Amino acid sequence: MSKIVPLIGSAEVGPLGVLHLPRLWLKVSLDAKGLLADGYPAVGKGFDQMVLDGLGLEKEAVVDYITRNRPTYPQFETWIKQQPGTRLDTASIAKLNEAIRSYNHDDGTVQSVLGDNELPPDVGIRDAVTLNRIDDWKCFHEAFLK
Repeated sequence: MSKIVPLIGSAEVGPLGVLHLPRLWLKVSLDAKGLLADGYPAVGKGFDQMVLDGLGLEKEAVVDYITRNRPTYPQFETWIKQQPGTRLDTASIAKLNEAIRSYNHDDGTVQSVLGDNELPPDVGIRDAVTLNRIDDWKCFHEAFLK
């Protein structure tokens, strides 16, 4: 079976309103089944870790829950709400979402993604949410459409 490029982007939210959380759930879920495309970490050091830290979740607990239970996305959010010490108040979620929205990649990453996608360097895209999305589309195209 083909491995899957996670096409739920970092700008997606579920009922809790947390950016990137659906993507984190998808990546861990795919990895648990051995279906996550090569080059994609189940839980990376960037947005994944920002979400875990922002919500007060432990990486190991999240991975274990998803791997063992294979929850739907709403079931995953319900589990999060039951975890002690989680930060799900409006201010904490707003702060996390703003950190994700405002994060820009370094110049090397920007130029690499733009170049790999035949986009001009002066296109004006620097934010990681958009650049990651463009990179996902390229990876999906190479894996399934080319």
